[in-house]
Amino acid sequence: MEQEGDNMDIAGDGILPQQHGPAGDGEETDPTQYYENRLKMLDSLRSAGVEPYPHKFDIAISIADYVAKYNSLGAGEHLLTVTESLAGRVMSKRVSSSKLFFYDLYGDGVKVQVMAGASYSEVAETEFYKCHSVVKRGDIVGIIGYPGRSSRGELSIFARNLILLSPCLHMLPNQRTGRCTAVAGKTTRAKADADCWVPGIGRNTEAYVLKDQETRYRQRYLDLMVNHQVRHIFRTRSRVISFIRRFLDERNFLEVETPMMNLIPGGASAKPFVTHHNELNMDLYMRIAPELHLKQLVVGGLDRVYEIGKQFRNEGFDLTHSPEFTGCEFYMAYADYNDLMELTETILSGMVMELTGSTKIKYHANGADNPPIEIDFTPPYRRIDMMQALKSIAGLDIPSDLSSDEANKYLATTCEKYGIRCSPPQTTARLLDKITGHFLEATCVNPTFIINHPEIMSPLAKWHRTQSGLTERFELFINKHEVCNAYTELNDPLVQRQRFQEQLRSRQSGDDEAMALDEAFCTALEYGLPPTGGWGMGIDRIAMLLTDSQNIKEVLLFPTMKPQLPG
Repeated sequence: MEQEGDNMDIAGDGILPQQHGPAGDGEETDPTQYYENRLKMLDSLRSAGVEPYPHKFDIAISIADYVAKYNSLGAGEHLLTVTESLAGRVMSKRVSSSKLFFYDLYGDGVKVQVMAGASYSEVAETEFYKCHSVVKRGDIVGIIGYPGRSSRGELSIFARNLILLSPCLHMLPNQRTGRCTAVAGKTTRAKADADCWVPGIGRNTEAYVLKDQETRYRQRYLDLMVNHQVRHIFRTRSRVISFIRRFLDERNFLEVETPMMNLIPGGASAKPFVTHHNELNMDLYMRIAPELHLKQLVVGGLDRVYEIGKQFRNEGFDLTHSPEFTGCEFYMAYADYNDLMELTETILSGMVMELTGSTKIKYHANGADNPPIEIDFTPPYRRIDMMQALKSIAGLDIPSDLSSDEANKYLATTCEKYGIRCSPPQTTARLLDKITGHFLEATCVNPTFIINHPEIMSPLAKWHRTQSGLTERFELFINKHEVCNAYTELNDPLVQRQRFQEQLRSRQSGDDEAMALDEAFCTALEYGLPPTGGWGMGIDRIAMLLTDSQNIKEVLLFPTMKPQLPG
């Protein structure tokens, strides 16, 4: 009987389609009918005195630990005197006869085969078929049995007892018949684990069981359930955060938490979300950045602080932008932007090496249908002086007084000439940002620092010590997108108040992304902020690069989605 089960599934490798007999999954049924049949099954079980949702099942071992523990067993070897109990979700059911069933049981992305035969079951033979006919693909079950390998070498647990723990009432998307192996940035069909993908290697979503993006993002639990590779995207994201946290902790940074709701939206140029506090009867703003609070902590004597958390910007979203995103910001007393550039190189090169085993990754920058590009995180990173490069690379002769009408008109004319779109209001800062994106950012595939931004673009950055009108600021671009933003912090309260007032004039002219005047922050600066370097990085974009994701929603477990229309 064991040989028959193996032939049916080639030793459990899933190369042949699963068979649906009278006790099969019934997935040829209409989904609505399937759901109704499952509800009837629940009623039937309860009428027979069986609770389909038991409160507790004692597991002795996880599926991953089970596979590791018994991996050395030889083909046909059985440990009849050993009893193990484990639980997981049934992702495949194969029926040999009314007395022999095979299941693929998954737990935390790891699979083990369950062989359930009437001859070694503790359930009476008359009840055996009835017990197993209830189980469908997607059900969570508990297994009590002994370890062994089938005659063809498939590591299995031979079930003496199977307990239904939580039935799946809906049909799952159809299972693919093959497995996937990532090789040199591509995915090929082979006899290997379906979730063999590792960070830094290209992914192929065509190998997914569930492909529809809307369903995947709206029902992430279903995506995780059937697309086993997806869990590694979020494990990689978690490892990115863990690496940053460990890196900063080892350098005596203190992790802190700052308010999510604020009286004034500050710390970045962005349009905020507004909420309302009922008890205080006042509007508050969801934070767009934690910067101003963190610098106040440095004023208070916490010389090295950082925060990893959510930020909210009430703006459009596209493949690389989400209105709700995760960032890390740190502030380091007695450091400047030169120190932070070196630290950025150390963080990113170390992170990529730890997660991928190399400082080079493959990324499908031009879509999954085109070959991946290579991105090299090996330091040192290229540095582009913004204003110098706009002159030498783009051939622009921007008036030196950027606050003048002449400069604004020149930049507006440049945008029109090169077809660079800048939505109103066309302030000098916004025009410069768009022009820089067109001419400079587009050249930044490998990690590249664009440095020394004009003061008009950087209201919180300190003036450059040798170049008038500029600041000691850098942005790091990878694959043409901003990943980090950092600067030597402006700590002169008089200049900071003046910069805020300039931002206020921009806001009054219609720029709703300009910063508001924060008197509380200016007062804190008056107590003395030491020379400080401040740094911010978008976690989501780094996760996108390391998981070969072209859409930011791929690395957000529950991305913001438009409401579904009824019908």
